[in-house]
Amino acid sequence: MRNPVKCISKSLYQKEIIMQPYSLEVEEIMRRYYESLNEKDRRRYAGIEALKLGHGGQNYIAKVLGCSRRTVRKGAIEVSGLPGHIVAKQIGKSPAESSEIRKKGGGRKQYLTEHPEIDEQFLNVVREHTAGDPMDEKVRWTNLREWEIAEALEKKYGVKVSRNIVRQLLKKHDYRLRKAQKRKPMKKNVPDRDAQFDNILKLRSEYRKAGNPVISMDTKKKEYLGNFYRKGRLYTLEELQVFDHDFTSFAEGVIIPHCFYDLRLNIGYVQVGTSHDTSEFACDSFRHWWYGYGCRIYPNATSVLILCDGGGSNSSRHYLFKQDLQILADEIGIEIRIAHYPPYCSKFNPIEHRLFPHITRACQGVIFSSLEVVTDLIAKTHTKKGLKVFVHVIDKVYETGRKVAETFKSEMRIVFDKILPKWNYRAIPIN
Repeated sequence: MRNPVKCISKSLYQKEIIMQPYSLEVEEIMRRYYESLNEKDRRRYAGIEALKLGHGGQNYIAKVLGCSRRTVRKGAIEVSGLPGHIVAKQIGKSPAESSEIRKKGGGRKQYLTEHPEIDEQFLNVVREHTAGDPMDEKVRWTNLREWEIAEALEKKYGVKVSRNIVRQLLKKHDYRLRKAQKRKPMKKNVPDRDAQFDNILKLRSEYRKAGNPVISMDTKKKEYLGNFYRKGRLYTLEELQVFDHDFTSFAEGVIIPHCFYDLRLNIGYVQVGTSHDTSEFACDSFRHWWYGYGCRIYPNATSVLILCDGGGSNSSRHYLFKQDLQILADEIGIEIRIAHYPPYCSKFNPIEHRLFPHITRACQGVIFSSLEVVTDLIAKTHTKKGLKVFVHVIDKVYETGRKVAETFKSEMRIVFDKILPKWNYRAIPIN
């Protein structure tokens, strides 16, 4: 009779034989039983089943039980050479004893457990290189790296530890790798801040019930076309090489993404400008959205609510944006209501966290070599929640330094709300 262990060993060097001696129901029972065992018993059970099948059984059992072929082979070797008295001893054990794989106290000892003095030594080393808030113990950080901490421990205390031990010490004493989060407002006590947030929430509810569009508007960061470095990594076949300096004089153009986000439909609309971010450009972007999408999606709309921040091309303090907005309302014949977020609160604008991060992710690491590359990447932006993005290029040169018409303030039809009029107003069409 052939040695079963030798048969299993030989099968390691042979091609897998397609076989299925058991039905699917039996395989499922075997799998459930295998998962109920501990580590050692799983290995030996897999080895027994492989020995029963003979040639080709190792591959088959590994596939059925979802384990590696090495595990099956090791189990077969163990059960083939297991002495009879060990089997009898295993059978006589209690369930609690038979579930143990190692003896109590067995295994490799933890360094931190065996050397408790390392904690104080670690804290002394880190304390000399720690900064933070003297009034808050939780706000602290160290500028040392793992290998530097290990070297400092060896130099000061003669303790030689690996980086892995340093990582365990950092974790034990609540040091974590973190990056700064832009969540702390520069000014907490902005007058009427909470009142404006309540007003925006009320307006959104009213427009949603009336079936009118609620649009979040903002301009994304300006980018330059050319062989410039952009943050992010890509899977490439060759190394990407870019200029070692970001001098704009080497740029082949500029792109200014002016974006709209439909809160109800979860759709983004990006108008890519190639000139300047002006109030006229902002209104042209809205004009394209309305004629291309808005009037078709909302044919019965009586008003459009636009949520935006208070600076840039749509500044709440300047009348130039209101003048261009009035011209736009007269042209499309629909009331346009503006609700500005309070100063230092633009991060609360929905477009900031529902559209911008996904566009950034779609374009990360890619060199903006041409306008077509940029538009193709932005158009491919999507999420599992169903976000879609449409892109259009506005290749128009916009004039900077424009002034408001002298008669606009006296003749304007901009209606300011009674509640916080500096941030809430409407452009009423002439008809």
